[in-house]
Amino acid sequence: MADLKSQKPTEVVDVLGRVCPYPLVMTKKALEKMSAGDLLKVITDAPASAEDSIPRFAEKQGYPIEVVKLEDKGYWEIYIQKT
Repeated sequence: MADLKSQKPTEVVDVLGRVCPYPLVMTKKALEKMSAGDLLKVITDAPASAEDSIPRFAEKQGYPIEVVKLEDKGYWEIYIQKT
């Protein structure tokens, strides 16, 4: 399977500056509207969202996920593929 981050996302959700629960809520809402196979890119600067709540949600749903921390920019890019 190809790297999720190397694929073009179907949709991008920018939640920079938002804290829990907003990043997770907005991620769930975006995924609900998407079709199987679509790729969602979430941009967040909230460590709890990037390292805990969003990955845990995706794994629970059985969605492939890839979290990329961009140290120099101070945020994460989270790629979730809806299955």
